[in-house]
Amino acid sequence: MQPATAEELAAAIRSGERNAVDTVEAAFARIDEVDGSVGAFLELWRDEATERAAEIDSRRDEGLPLGPLAGVPTALKDNLSLAGHELNCGSRILAGYRAPYTAGAVERLVAADAVPVGRVNMDEFAMGSSCENSALATTRNPWNLAMAPGGSSGGSAAAVAAAEVPLALGSDTGGSIRQPAAFCGVVGVKPTYGRVSRYGLVAFASSLDQIGPLARNVRDAALALGAIAGPDPRDSTCSEEPAGDFLQPIENGIEGLRVGTIREVRTSALAGDAARGFEQALEALARCGAELVEVSVPLIETAVATYYVLANSEASANLARFDGSRYGHRAAGARSLTEMYTGSRSEGFGPEVKRRIILGTFALSSGYYDAYYGRAARIAGALRQQFTEAFEQAELLVTPTSPGGAFRLGERVDDPLAMYLSDVFTTPTSLAGIPGISVPCGLDSRGLPLGLQILARPFADGTALRAARAFERETGFECRPEPVP
Repeated sequence: MQPATAEELAAAIRSGERNAVDTVEAAFARIDEVDGSVGAFLELWRDEATERAAEIDSRRDEGLPLGPLAGVPTALKDNLSLAGHELNCGSRILAGYRAPYTAGAVERLVAADAVPVGRVNMDEFAMGSSCENSALATTRNPWNLAMAPGGSSGGSAAAVAAAEVPLALGSDTGGSIRQPAAFCGVVGVKPTYGRVSRYGLVAFASSLDQIGPLARNVRDAALALGAIAGPDPRDSTCSEEPAGDFLQPIENGIEGLRVGTIREVRTSALAGDAARGFEQALEALARCGAELVEVSVPLIETAVATYYVLANSEASANLARFDGSRYGHRAAGARSLTEMYTGSRSEGFGPEVKRRIILGTFALSSGYYDAYYGRAARIAGALRQQFTEAFEQAELLVTPTSPGGAFRLGERVDDPLAMYLSDVFTTPTSLAGIPGISVPCGLDSRGLPLGLQILARPFADGTALRAARAFERETGFECRPEPVP
């Protein structure tokens, strides 16, 4: 029997059929049962969550209206601020740091009456595709505990897949929601850049970062996105365009919509199972009434290289503030300011973060700026234009989410290039600033999930969700990993 969806839980709590306190306690019981094996959570907020749930029940009993996510237990990625709670970004350098304020997206989540129950693991500063770069914990894929859950939002995806919570928030810079969603057989949404406020999200690459939901089905993802999206004057990059209701039109189907396959996305480069899964996904979209057309985005083949120049350059600048002087880890015994900076950063950052800071600093350095950063920025602009032209031929575009299913823990730790190529299909979407959704599209021969990525024009997030829902109805996939030992 499938666990109740977020939508079902909220409706039952609003009607009085069930209590928010009982729902939150059931979530903690499930976490206690399985998280010792999965390792998704870094910290649980039992008392605070129970108090919040009791307050929701009390308001309902008084006849007051409740929000669309009333009483729904939710997990927060460890780079989202919640006032008074520790915030580590999966890193030793932020040990002991407590957020002084709450992220805009989390404020909206709480305003919708969701109940944050804890923070979940991630690759350090969101840099990774497997969740193995965390300095704090090892997170495993609930479908097979020997496999990686994907990254960087691996804890968010694993917590949802293991039915510990029905909803989680993650962040996506180059695929960090969509790729773990694909690996863990859940739905992951990277909204249009600017659709969700980045206020209170610890920055990795400010021109690319977006917050989005992970859920076990498309309706729950749409419900959560509707709760967190919208203008925020505290984030200058956040659009003033109202988000609207993503759930209301979601069952309208995609009859007659043109869905584009990208000529340069070569299925011959995919693992055999992933190629077959993608072809079967296209057949399912056609059965939904979509008209399949071919489009061209020639620069998509440069996206991974372009992304890693731009993202690492921005990371070099954004992470300069973590130096041990005001918060987080400070090296002991330093005899000068330079020694304190060097020691604190050397001890506090892990190998992958150091690698990216060095690469980004080099790309921004005098004599190399135009050759690397400047060139990458020009390519990203041209890629956005090519996507704009592609969307003149089709309302939606589709690709695999990842070249294959989940890989084994440890398999790519010593091969950064292989790890980076996990993002080959997700980075173009981030560079273009368009919405992307990963929806499960079946299992590979090992019984592990595969993902289909659905892309739409900027701020056409609702169209992508509608297509994802039509695909989900047609395929009937359910997130049902084997019971976690």
